[in-house]
Amino acid sequence: MLTGLQIAVIGGDARQLEVIRKLAELDSKLSLIGFEQLDLVFSGVNKEKFNEVDFAEIDAIILPITGTNSEGQVELIFSNEEVILSEEILLKTPPYCTIFTGISNSYLDQLAKRTNRRLVKLFERDDVAIYNSIPTVEGTIMMAIQHTEFTIHNSRVAILGLGRVGMSVARAFHHLGAKVKVGARRTEHLARIAEMGLDSFQLSELENEVRDIDICINTIPHLIVNAAVIQKMPTHTLIIDLASKPGGTDFRYAEKRGIKALLAPSLPGIVAPKTAGQILGNVLAQLLEEDVLKRKEKTI
Repeated sequence: MLTGLQIAVIGGDARQLEVIRKLAELDSKLSLIGFEQLDLVFSGVNKEKFNEVDFAEIDAIILPITGTNSEGQVELIFSNEEVILSEEILLKTPPYCTIFTGISNSYLDQLAKRTNRRLVKLFERDDVAIYNSIPTVEGTIMMAIQHTEFTIHNSRVAILGLGRVGMSVARAFHHLGAKVKVGARRTEHLARIAEMGLDSFQLSELENEVRDIDICINTIPHLIVNAAVIQKMPTHTLIIDLASKPGGTDFRYAEKRGIKALLAPSLPGIVAPKTAGQILGNVLAQLLEEDVLKRKEKTI
């Protein structure tokens, strides 16, 4: 149970609604900022304006998956209010106050460092990433079906990166009958690809490996599918970029060549927001109980 915890939930998409439901069930007290356009009825939950919140009483802050922009502004989908998370705001919170976000940036990293507040990046956790790979895979399959004129079965698919998402995507497309090859840099990843019964290649050979592919799925958050690589692809190739914004694809050049390239960094929130929200809610509940609540109790 989270009885005694005061949590500020600032913005977010449909996934955040499941987080709110879970934390409310565990008896925490929630201040919701940026949800004025929604009808939410939960015990212990109050919709508030950002400037009305008493941050001296806030034990944890939950940001949207995207965190803040480079100037500290938090995106609010269900409100027209402008919210900027600043040093002044965080210094009002108790020293043990923890900030939860999906991903971070230099602004948020430096803000947490300057205010000596703990910053938890949920999408860097193995459990969250692995659970999230399930709706990500389903969404990727959906996009591949919607945007091609051929079956996944027997198609030639190149997957770039064998991280937690790349491994799940590679396994799923292989089981659907695609001819899958996976590009990686690390020798242990190349060994794992071989163990999975898939073809492997070094990413340094990417230009040669895309000459005969039907679908290219990128999971690497750096510009790797560049103009030189896209130049070697057949014009019917579909690129699905699952990396965080801005992705790892030269979308301008892909459009110039007439190759369809789709950026899809938040598929869980699009194809299965309820499941994705439940994943986040369960992990947050555990972290809040095991860390924030215990640290608060030590100060009392």
